[in-house]
Amino acid sequence: MKRYIKEYGFAAAMLCANLLLLAYSPTKGTAALAFTTKNFIGFLYILTPVFICVGLMDVWIERETMISMMGRSSGFRGSLAALLLGMVTAVPIYALLPVAGILLKKGCRISNAMLFLCASSSIRIPLLLFEISSLGWAFTLLRLGLNLAVVGIIAFLIEAVLSPEEKEAIYLRAEKGG
Repeated sequence: MKRYIKEYGFAAAMLCANLLLLAYSPTKGTAALAFTTKNFIGFLYILTPVFICVGLMDVWIERETMISMMGRSSGFRGSLAALLLGMVTAVPIYALLPVAGILLKKGCRISNAMLFLCASSSIRIPLLLFEISSLGWAFTLLRLGLNLAVVGIIAFLIEAVLSPEEKEAIYLRAEKGG
């Protein structure tokens, strides 16, 4: 029972809040319920293709291939692959977390998974193109350089401060899928 409350408690509380608002103030409740429904459908619209791609990635990409590309001994090449993979994404951050989980499940180095997540949140190619057109080359290149430095520092620092037990726990959790 505790597991269900932990997993679905927030959703149930939001549904109850919407229903209470609907009973107390039908006009505001209807608007809130419509807003919640619209956001939930949008959430499913984005997550469904991501989960399909994650499932295909899980089946199609061999663990040995991922380890050689982005594993613990992949070096600069693996970090560059993680950065480039993160830069070409164009989905919300919450949709990228399952991808990072699959990367870890397949043996990706923790710092490379962090590079992927950080790059996909702050160094996306569409964002860079917008910045070039709006703020110019100089600003964009300065921000890109600073972001690359900070993202690299964050990713490798996080991996460095994790104990071997914490790293193993991360890989075990990714293997279990949650």
